[in-house]
Amino acid sequence: MGLASYEIAGTEGEWRVRQDGKIENTADAYSTKEAAFEAAVVAASLALRQGHEVRVTAPASATATGAASPT
Repeated sequence: MGLASYEIAGTEGEWRVRQDGKIENTADAYSTKEAAFEAAVVAASLALRQGHEVRVTAPASATATGAASPT
């Protein structure tokens, strides 16, 4: 089996999951990075059960808690 990769990409309010470098369903946008991550993990779990190597990546937040930086 091959590698199934999932990458969280986007900006505040509009996060997407790229699977193997492509955004499969452009209608699927998530309001939080965490929601996109959870969707990616569900897909990755299925790929893992099918025998694929799995990689899930997500960008870091601006702060440790994910809260906006103070100005």
